[in-house]
Amino acid sequence: MAPAAPRGPRLFLGLLVLSLCCEACKKAIFHIPSVLEAGTLVGRVNLKECLRSAEMIRSSDPVFKILEDGSVYTTSVVSLSSEKKTFTILLKDIQEHIEKKIHVNLVTDEEKIQIQKTRHARDTVLKRTKRRWGPIPSVMIENSLGPFPLQIQQVQSDTAQNYTIYYSASGPGIDQDPKGLFYIERETGNIFATRAVDREQYPSFQIICFASTPDGYSPEVPLVHTIRIEDDNDNAPYFTQDLFEFCVPENSKPGIMVGKMIAEDRDEPFTLHTTLKYRIVSQTPPVTPVFGIHSDTGVISVLSPQLDRELVSKYTLLIEARDMAGQPFGLCTTGTAVITIEDTNDNAPSFKHMQYEARVEENRVDVEILRVSVNDLDEFDSPGSKAVFEIIRGNDDRSFEITTDRSTNEGILCVVKGLDYESSKQRILVISVNNEAPYVLAPHSRQLAQSTSTVVVHVIDVDEGPVFKPCFLSLEVKECEQMGTLIGRYLAEDPETGNSEGICYRIAPGQCNWISIGEKTGEIRTSKVLDRDVGDMRRGRCNITVLAIDRNGKTGTGTIQVIIKPGNKNYPRIAKTEYIMCRDRKPICLTAQDADESPFSMPFVYRVADRGLSASWKVTRHNDKSAYLAPRGEIPFGKYTIPVSVSDNGGKQGVTSVTVNYCDCDTPSDCNEEIPRVIPRASSNVTLGVWAILAMILGSLLLLLILITICGCSGSGVMRRQVTDDCANHNLIISNTEAPGEEVMDHNIIPLQSTNDQGGYGIKTGDQQTFEMVKGKGHTLESIKGGGHQTLGSVKEGGGQPMVDTCRYSYSEWHNFTHPRLGEESIRGHTLIKN
Repeated sequence: MAPAAPRGPRLFLGLLVLSLCCEACKKAIFHIPSVLEAGTLVGRVNLKECLRSAEMIRSSDPVFKILEDGSVYTTSVVSLSSEKKTFTILLKDIQEHIEKKIHVNLVTDEEKIQIQKTRHARDTVLKRTKRRWGPIPSVMIENSLGPFPLQIQQVQSDTAQNYTIYYSASGPGIDQDPKGLFYIERETGNIFATRAVDREQYPSFQIICFASTPDGYSPEVPLVHTIRIEDDNDNAPYFTQDLFEFCVPENSKPGIMVGKMIAEDRDEPFTLHTTLKYRIVSQTPPVTPVFGIHSDTGVISVLSPQLDRELVSKYTLLIEARDMAGQPFGLCTTGTAVITIEDTNDNAPSFKHMQYEARVEENRVDVEILRVSVNDLDEFDSPGSKAVFEIIRGNDDRSFEITTDRSTNEGILCVVKGLDYESSKQRILVISVNNEAPYVLAPHSRQLAQSTSTVVVHVIDVDEGPVFKPCFLSLEVKECEQMGTLIGRYLAEDPETGNSEGICYRIAPGQCNWISIGEKTGEIRTSKVLDRDVGDMRRGRCNITVLAIDRNGKTGTGTIQVIIKPGNKNYPRIAKTEYIMCRDRKPICLTAQDADESPFSMPFVYRVADRGLSASWKVTRHNDKSAYLAPRGEIPFGKYTIPVSVSDNGGKQGVTSVTVNYCDCDTPSDCNEEIPRVIPRASSNVTLGVWAILAMILGSLLLLLILITICGCSGSGVMRRQVTDDCANHNLIISNTEAPGEEVMDHNIIPLQSTNDQGGYGIKTGDQQTFEMVKGKGHTLESIKGGGHQTLGSVKEGGGQPMVDTCRYSYSEWHNFTHPRLGEESIRGHTLIKN
């Protein structure tokens, strides 16, 4: 390793730093002083012996910096005292994916430093002279005339007093583009330029200077030296646009900004070479100057208040931009600005004539009778010149209308309502004119006086045909009226005589054939029965043109509008007529429909049409369209046909027969008249009908009585023992695990368990004795009817009307029927046992 010398002012310049190198890529030892200042060269490691191409070089300790040539420098003050310090140099080749490490040990060894100082005869303190290794940046004037090569700077290292130093340099202008512009003398450090430079292309150069000994040792850190190219005023200003175009309204006040001229200079910014001044060289047309320009900013503004578009509509300015703050020796250029004066409505329009005359035949409509022209100095086809005409007097009946022809800017006077010669032979109109844009009073314009003109319209008499009064007649007729019904009268008059004599009437061909008109009388009658549901009558109205013809063959026309008013021709009907009502007797919602329109439809009124059925069925209102049907009290199960009348708002009434099947069911889907309910065997979910349950109970009681009778015959002791065993637990046992249905959930009924395959329910009596309900094939409650005994069906029906058993009863009905009878049978059984 090469010795290191401290960088910058030091007290002892002769100190030597020794390094011992072990095997490459393993370890390096540097013997250094105890204190090192920032920027001090510690030593050099041959990196290429470790890794030939290292793309990444870094130190594990930020206090030390590693250069590409293996030089190790301190980045801050290092104080080691007597301790040992180590760090690692990391080398990495990214392309080859190779990484190697060099471990560096720093050892303080003052004795070896002194030996090295003696060996190299550097034991005397060297006096420092003016340091020249870091000179100020060099300056070279652009476009220099030489002579070349031209010396521009010299760099020297203080270590040249102790070593033989060779200088070299690299960077832009030396070995990079533009190559060969500079070079450095190897022995002296003088830097020379070989040719002139353009600052606008290369404003500065940064080259790297090296100082090394003949054996390749670098006692100095590479020096970055800046060569600045000083600007020469070799570029004239230039405008950013070939032509600048601006607009400004006429009559603008002085000081109003028009636009800004922009010029640039490629010379060095913020110098006199780029300090520009503007001025107006000329104005076209060459009248009194009306614009000014700010010398520093190039802003053009209005100078004179006399901007009149009608005099001059466009100005052209020649603008100069000069550098060197406008000095005569500065470079300059010129640009052009075109300023267009925008129009304002500072000129009022005026009629070319103060009076006009026009003629028109009476009864003519939508006919042009006159065109009027105006004068306006404002720009043509602009809002300031477009005319707007108005009739300000003489048009109270709005028989006339005046509009503007956009292509010619003329006023067009038209008749929009027929004039009557007999009423007025002459009409006098006063018209005025304005512009679309509001008028602006300018300094050069006069006070506005609205321009008006008089138009005399002469009405010409003509032989007229009959005239209907009114010209449009609207008639209404109710739907379903009889054919030939008189609905009105439509007459015309002769405008000359004012009467209707000798006038004939007829309906023009191609009209709807709903009505007819009397040829002499003008009476309007229906020609068929009108029905809004048939053919073209569905539209509900028809316009009919009627002709009136006088004795001279003159014809007049009028229009009749026939409107068919809706009638009450349909009666309301109930859409759905068959319903199922379950035992909860939930009301049935009846909904009627009516093809008529309001006011002959809703609200509907419902009632039971049969007086006999109205005692047991009632109808209550739900809304305007619907009603509820429900029984008034208890009624037997079965089918009922109830006539229900529905009246609409017009009083029209319809009767519909509604069939209600009052069924013993929970939901309407459960109701089935034809298929009786069957109780399945060995089912996991069993639902028993009331008759089946009652049959089981009574059958069990009958079986019990037979057993009691047999036991009484065979011996009372056996009977007592059997009864005691059967009733020991005071409960009967259900034969399956199915819970009782909701219809038999009561405190007197509990589930039973049994070892056989028959299921049932137990009934808990007042004396805690229970009996088992035995399910038998084919057993129903019907088997116990008759014989003077009251059945559950007879109880539920309330005495006696026969009805179809649906095998579905509520628990309360079942309990009311069975409880007293179980009590009686229990008492009888106990009496037998006691006996």
